[in-house]
Amino acid sequence: MSPLPRSLTAAVVALLTVLAYGCGGCGGATSGSRGDETSRGESSGALQMPPAEARVAHEGGSPLEPPPRAGLAMATFAGGCFWCMEAPFERLPGVGAVISGYTGGPEVGPTYEEVSSGDTGHAEAVRIVYDPAVITYEQLLDVFWRNVDPTTVDQSFVDSGHQYRTAIYVHSAEQRAAAEASKRTLSAANRYGAPIVATIEDAGPFYRAEAYHQDFYRTTPGRYQSYRRGSGRDAYIERIWGPGATGH
Repeated sequence: MSPLPRSLTAAVVALLTVLAYGCGGCGGATSGSRGDETSRGESSGALQMPPAEARVAHEGGSPLEPPPRAGLAMATFAGGCFWCMEAPFERLPGVGAVISGYTGGPEVGPTYEEVSSGDTGHAEAVRIVYDPAVITYEQLLDVFWRNVDPTTVDQSFVDSGHQYRTAIYVHSAEQRAAAEASKRTLSAANRYGAPIVATIEDAGPFYRAEAYHQDFYRTTPGRYQSYRRGSGRDAYIERIWGPGATGH
């Protein structure tokens, strides 16, 4: 049998990593958390594999995400596992797309394997394309703050490492002013019971993650819910914001 092409071999390795260990791969999971939770599988049925075309790796790494068309705006947030950051924004009126990807590091075209292992300066993040005539950036900020733990450095719930940091990547002076104001308000209210260490940084290149990561909560709901339950994210959100604050 002829050996697999190099790009396809990389794709298979990446896919097996994400299916076996969850969003953080073997590098991000801590003992007794993501790795253990997701490796048990689901009692409700077999895991659905992504379509064949989604398993083909991007040549040379992940592609650079282009800017939105005229009249639309974008927001970029890092809040740990990008699987868990898509659903809260996708359901909002005025949001046209939520894209999982990598940003914040100097490397060009990073792959999931590289980012999840901590070998790059990138963070898992989401880019939101929205219509500012329908929804404001301040409203997106409110959703962001309600879905993260901004009090830990280089960690998001069970996932630890610089790739799981919490950050707001701003695309304009107006976005920076709004982000800083919202952070000050939450800090003054001591909403989280601990200092907010989430950073506010200028947005840089954003690389779209591999196809099987996009809308993972929809395409692979069993695996997604298994990871999310074990991560502690929902328990934290309800403790900070009250019962019923999740529902994702």
